[in-house]
Amino acid sequence: MSLIAFIVVLLLIGLVVGAFARLALPGRDPMSIWQTIGVGVAGSLLAGIVGRLLFDSDGPGFLLSVIFAAGIVYFIRRSRGGGLMDPGVPPSER
Repeated sequence: MSLIAFIVVLLLIGLVVGAFARLALPGRDPMSIWQTIGVGVAGSLLAGIVGRLLFDSDGPGFLLSVIFAAGIVYFIRRSRGGGLMDPGVPPSER
């Protein structure tokens, strides 16, 4: 696989994982598509590290990636002053 194809696949996987993570938490999140991709890629990376350390497997699995990405979305909400049900106020609107 070429480098460009790898990057495109990585972005698509990040988008899908990030979208499912945002759907897992109730409420509307004011995030752009690039932030959603970033959350999905970061969740997949963390799930891969933890999956490798705890389960000694090569791939983290889709569910573990979504769980970690949902955790990242939750921490983003907490940094905005929100909670589990409330996304909070973005810094640009304060």
